[in-house]
Amino acid sequence: DAIPSADQIRITTSLKSQRGSVWTKSKSIFEYWEVEVTFRVTGRGRIGADGLAIWFTEEQGLEGPVFGAADQWNGVGIFFDSFDNDGKKNNPGVVVVGNNGKLLYDHQNDGSTQALASCQRDFRNKPYPVRVKITYYQKTLIVLINNGFTPDKEDYEFCAKVEDMVLPSQGYFGISAATGGLADDHDVLSFLTFQLTEPGKEVPTPDAEIPQKDKEKYQEEFEHFQQELDKKKEEFQKEHPDVQGQPGKTTCAFFLSADDLFETVSDRELRQIFEGQNRIHLEIKQLNRQLDMILDEQRRYVSAVTDEIAKRGAGFPGQQGQASQQEIETVVKTQEEVIRQVNEMRNSMADTLRVISGAQHPGSAAGVYETTQHFNDIKEHLHVVKRDIEHLVQRNTPSSEKSKCPDVPPFPSCLSTMHFFIFVAVQTVLFIGYIMYRSQQEAAAKKFF
Repeated sequence: DAIPSADQIRITTSLKSQRGSVWTKSKSIFEYWEVEVTFRVTGRGRIGADGLAIWFTEEQGLEGPVFGAADQWNGVGIFFDSFDNDGKKNNPGVVVVGNNGKLLYDHQNDGSTQALASCQRDFRNKPYPVRVKITYYQKTLIVLINNGFTPDKEDYEFCAKVEDMVLPSQGYFGISAATGGLADDHDVLSFLTFQLTEPGKEVPTPDAEIPQKDKEKYQEEFEHFQQELDKKKEEFQKEHPDVQGQPGKTTCAFFLSADDLFETVSDRELRQIFEGQNRIHLEIKQLNRQLDMILDEQRRYVSAVTDEIAKRGAGFPGQQGQASQQEIETVVKTQEEVIRQVNEMRNSMADTLRVISGAQHPGSAAGVYETTQHFNDIKEHLHVVKRDIEHLVQRNTPSSEKSKCPDVPPFPSCLSTMHFFIFVAVQTVLFIGYIMYRSQQEAAAKKFF
């Protein structure tokens, strides 16, 4: 189902159950190689299918069930899978699958059980063509991808790497695509093949790679194809005399205008969205670099301050009026403990209010017991808070200024434990009396309703 043209090959159109492929006619004799492929995958749906594949195999897989090419291949296939067959939400993605000519491709799991390497990349409906660079050198296969968000042709990102990979010494390059229940247009704009040689090794001449007979045959086929193309151009000009322009570009312009009329508004909105995302992506990269610089400066500053504090602490160990780092941390931890215990007291008081409200009803003996238990807990918390506050005051006060309560003061300046508990008891009794009085008032008010 592939459709060739002067500037691209549409391997499959956006119709259901389509298969197409393009293969080299002669085997490649390169031991190490690199290919650069430029393609577009476009569709009007949010999800596309099935995908596109780039091949290097011992034999041509002209047609078959694996993205339009034959199964049980001997070589490697780099699959750009659009449809999520296994439901793991990891598509669109790129999967590298090797085969020795005996394995059947696992369609149900998107080849995950056979994948040598993979990465998740969205290559559908991009504002610029997607570019892929595949390198095989010294038994290592590397896949780089340009995601199509920028016109920069060299903006590649790492996708996958397979080491210790043995491929046939000679093979065919190919690219194929297929559609299923869903459909996309799969267009290939270029497929460039390069030979990689080790430093110091002699490179074979280009004339020695292709026999003279094959060159003559390819030249005849090219001339035949060119004649047919000229005939079609003449027929089109006769049928459409009102179309102006050069004859070599008339057919292409006509088909492009038909596509533009079908989806002009959506294409423009999609291009604007992708351009905006590209600008956002570049700004995020710039902000990320600036943030890294700021973090490095902050780390250096913190390191310098820490060293300076350590030097000052070592040079003046006994200086009065200055607290060491350990004492400051102790004070902070003590304050945090005081705050935590005050929060526990507040929660205990709230529980006490709920229990007292339940104790006003007859037959709530368990509520009275819980009330007593809560008051005991409050006393314990208050005692712990008092002790921590005294410890904090003693630590923050200089040793020469620490005040101690006299043994038998005429008028005690420090609060004794007995006075503290009496004060707490009186305040608790008043609090309970207020709660009971308020409950009685509310009960009396309810009688009028």
